[in-house]
Amino acid sequence: MNFLFSIFNVSYQLMDSFAFLIISAIGLAIIFGMMGIVNLAHGEFIMLGAYITTLLAHSRVPLPLAVVAATVFVAIFGYIVDRLIIRYLYGRPLDSVVATWGISLILGQGMLILMGPSLQGISTPLGSFTLGDGSYSYYRVVLFVCALALLFFMYWLFMHTEFGLRSRATMQNRAVAQSLGTNTSRMYTITFMLGSAFAGLTGGLYAPTMSISPTFGSSFIMPSFVTVIVGGANPLVGTLLSGGALSAVNSVLSMLYGTLIGKLGLLVVAILFIRIFPLGFSGLIEKKLMRGR
Repeated sequence: MNFLFSIFNVSYQLMDSFAFLIISAIGLAIIFGMMGIVNLAHGEFIMLGAYITTLLAHSRVPLPLAVVAATVFVAIFGYIVDRLIIRYLYGRPLDSVVATWGISLILGQGMLILMGPSLQGISTPLGSFTLGDGSYSYYRVVLFVCALALLFFMYWLFMHTEFGLRSRATMQNRAVAQSLGTNTSRMYTITFMLGSAFAGLTGGLYAPTMSISPTFGSSFIMPSFVTVIVGGANPLVGTLLSGGALSAVNSVLSMLYGTLIGKLGLLVVAILFIRIFPLGFSGLIEKKLMRGR
C-alpha cells in the first residue's frame, strides 16, 4: 500500500510540475517561435493577469469569469504594446531584449506604485482530498487538465486553421509567405496578442495558489524560458516534449532532495541538453525526420 501511495505522490508531483511548465511557457514559446522576439516582460504580463483576476474575485466575480477577463485584458494590452513598440523590432531580436526588459521594469515598478508591495490573495478553490499521509489539491488536478487542453487547442489552431497555415509559413520563411499574399505584420500582431493572452491566463490560473505582489511573475520567468529554450523553435512539439522531460526531472529531484535541488537539477539538465542539442527538442526531431526522408 505504501508503494502505491508513493507512486501516486510521484504522479501528482509530475502532473503539477508539468502543468506549471506548460501553462507558463506556452505564451512565451509562441512569441519566440513565431516572431523571434525574446519577451523579457513575459513575467510581468503574467503578473497583470494575476492582479486582474484577484481584483475581480474580490469584487465577487466568479473565478472562471475573472480568469477569462484577465486573459482578454492582457491580450488587449499585448496588442497595444505591439502597435506602440514591438512592431518596430521585428527581425531585431537583440533590440527586442532591451525593449521588453524596459517594459518589464515599467510594469513592475508601476504596479508597486499603484497597488503597493502586496495584494490580499484569494483562496484556492475546490478544496483538497487525503490519500494516505498526504493531502492533495483538486485545483492542481484542474491545472493539469488545463495544460492538456491548451496543448490540444494549440495543435488545432496551428494544424487545422488558416491562421495556423499562414503562421507556420511565416515562421519558416517570412519573405516567401509575404510574396504569396500573407500579411506577415498582421500575423505577428495576432501572435503577440495570443502569447500575451496565454500569459494573462497563466496569471489568472495561478493567482489562487500564490501570494500576489509586483514580483509575482518572477516565479514563472526562469522555468518558462528554460522550457522554451530546451523545446526549440517549434512552439507546439518543442514545448510539449520539453515540459514533459523537465517536469519529470524537477518533480523527482524535488521529492527526493527538496525544491531547491529540483530547480537546480532542472537548470543543469537544461544546460547539458542545450550543449548537446543546441536546437532543442524540435530541432532534434526535425533532424530525425530529415534523415528518415
